[in-house]
Amino acid sequence: MAEVTTEEVKVKEPKEPLFSKKNKKLLTDPLADNNPITIQVLGICSALAITAQLKPSIVMAISVVFVLGIGNVVISLMRNVIPSKIRIIVQLVVVAALVIIVDQVLKAFAYELSKQLSVFIGLIITNCIIMGRFEAFALGNGPWKSFLDGVGNAAGYGLLLIIVAFFRELLGSGTLFGFKVLGDPIEKTGLYAFGYENNGFMVLAPMALITVGIIIWVQRSKNKALIEDH
Repeated sequence: MAEVTTEEVKVKEPKEPLFSKKNKKLLTDPLADNNPITIQVLGICSALAITAQLKPSIVMAISVVFVLGIGNVVISLMRNVIPSKIRIIVQLVVVAALVIIVDQVLKAFAYELSKQLSVFIGLIITNCIIMGRFEAFALGNGPWKSFLDGVGNAAGYGLLLIIVAFFRELLGSGTLFGFKVLGDPIEKTGLYAFGYENNGFMVLAPMALITVGIIIWVQRSKNKALIEDH
């Protein structure tokens, strides 16, 4: 009687959808419960420095989304060939190259805005959020997940910049994107006709820190799980 031999059948695991629940969390978590500024307390310097007006804050947010999204992908693709002893240097080279691209594009197409942002575009290189995501995520995950993680964290960072800039420009200058939305403070139209005055303190850097602190307080008051136990 012939022996019956059985061949091992390799069952392929189903591929994870590009936008699975786990992947979506990489995009959505940094917007709220794991925000890099309010929860991880990273990237505070630029939040204080450039949020006096809305336009430069949006440009900075878009710049960081580009740098962190593409940078995470590059580091992820190189993760198996980067010697551990020089990984920080490699990461700095990658982010510096991407920041140079952003800087040159701004100088070519938005020179006045580039001058307004000044050194802060260059300081993206030293942004703790970028180096932190390279180390914590891109070095241990594939390109797609790394891209989502980069875009998510950069979007969370940018969202806070835009919120802070919105209130600082509106209450400090009475404008949004440079347009007078509360009326004319000289001709006393709009709200100024009722005695309203701009709060000059809002355009100073300390008020950015206070605004971020208020956002952190509101966030933790709504979600008690974010309050650290001491």
